[in-house]
Amino acid sequence: MCLGVPGKVTEIYEVGGLKMGRVDFGGVTREACLEYLPDLQIGEYTIVHVGFAISRLTEEDAQATLALFREAGAFDEELGTESSGDD
Repeated sequence: MCLGVPGKVTEIYEVGGLKMGRVDFGGVTREACLEYLPDLQIGEYTIVHVGFAISRLTEEDAQATLALFREAGAFDEELGTESSGDD
């Protein structure tokens, strides 16, 4: 399954002329392209789908969605944090 996951922008920078950033998904941080939301600022929440920030949302909506992902067991699957079982 491939869902858009909400996260908080913690850093913004440029790579090869593209606006990029670090996004915190409730403790898991990933890089995302922010080009589709050029006015997005550090501290704001966005939905990231396949590495691209695609929409802005409130902190309340982001936290509620992350809680639902965790409850449904989809959080680790969507963010690639599942253990391989070799630990």
